[in-house]
Amino acid sequence: MTASLDTQVQDTAAAAQVDVASEVRAVAQRAKVASRALATATRATKDAALQALADALVAATDEIVAANALDLARGRENGTSAGLLDRLALTPERIVGIADALRELAGLPDPVGEVVRGSTLPNGLRLRQVRVPMGVVGMIYEARPNVTVDAAGLALKSGNAVILRGGTAAAESNAVIVDVLSRALVAQRLPGDLVQSIDAYGREGAVALMHARGLVDVLVPRGGADLIRTVVRESTVPVVETGVGNVHLYVDESADLAVAMPILLNAKTQRVGVCNALETLLVHQAVADEFLPVAIAALADEGVTIHGDETTLALAPDEADAVPATDEDWATEYLSLDLAVRVVEDLDEALEHIRTWSSGHTEAIVTRDLAASERFVAEVDSAAVMVNASTRFTDGGQLGLGAEIGISTQKLHARGPMGLAELTTTKWIVHGDGHVRP
Repeated sequence: MTASLDTQVQDTAAAAQVDVASEVRAVAQRAKVASRALATATRATKDAALQALADALVAATDEIVAANALDLARGRENGTSAGLLDRLALTPERIVGIADALRELAGLPDPVGEVVRGSTLPNGLRLRQVRVPMGVVGMIYEARPNVTVDAAGLALKSGNAVILRGGTAAAESNAVIVDVLSRALVAQRLPGDLVQSIDAYGREGAVALMHARGLVDVLVPRGGADLIRTVVRESTVPVVETGVGNVHLYVDESADLAVAMPILLNAKTQRVGVCNALETLLVHQAVADEFLPVAIAALADEGVTIHGDETTLALAPDEADAVPATDEDWATEYLSLDLAVRVVEDLDEALEHIRTWSSGHTEAIVTRDLAASERFVAEVDSAAVMVNASTRFTDGGQLGLGAEIGISTQKLHARGPMGLAELTTTKWIVHGDGHVRP
């Protein structure tokens, strides 16, 4: 899915051929049937399958890397940014990491069947609210072949089938990965239709997936702001809204600057093309003169361009690449080696800036003041808040979830990294002894 989806989806929906809609519904029907095989599957069965998927991916490394090279070459020809190319790239090391995430999932508790609450009523009715699979999960995402594996693994462990629309940028990679996963499932005597792709049907297929209400139980968009807005607006299938990451770091007047520096560099430069990478730095005026010249020089060594307010530009070393910031900079998820920087008067001004410009993903504070940290945590309305830690920790794997299917910035059902529990719903089970309602 590309940025043009927002303007084309209405025309696409109107022009979609009946056979595309029918084909996608047939995929969804097969997924619905396949999901029933997991309804009674034991944890041992699912964990063995996850281990088999991991082994199959590693065994197919050469095939996957070769397919990924075609996607990368096409991306470079199309002028894809360095950050997005990094997100798209698969190396043997990354494939091992993706496979290891599946193995970590196998080691996690199975959420299906977990009793959320239970009681016995005064009339003797015995109640349990238990976790059950969603059924069929749809994913629409961009240029992230690792998501193909994460989604498949999370769906399998939580008892769901998954339908994937991974976009043209990763088409070659995803085709091979889905084939590898499907064959590995069959070898484990599970339906290959538990993991299916509709990439072959293009944008029309994506629209059909959005409209497959009754067959697809939940749809998760993961990508740029345009894709997410479009899916939320156009889908008749219930959507869990994931958000872009206009992520902030605030360096407080009490901050240990020796702690703040590595947090800043890690949050901004470790990987720039991810949603938990830092996009705006806010610095208290009391420490700006000491912190910013050194920080900007260190960022410049990493190739970062500073988009700064007037005070920041005055403090920037001559060798730094620094330009004046505009309101557009405060609102931007760069996904590149660019950083918006502003000096603020106090915590109040930092919080007001975040309230105005944040996308609700992740914010961080570096401080030694307990009251400041507690106020920041209480007043920042984002899915994740870090205190004296890098924003890069907003990740399912890093937070012990094994993997994530996305980071939800909405407030209903799921918020933050979505792991196994977030791919389940609940069912009330009531046991009686011939009870009738009076």
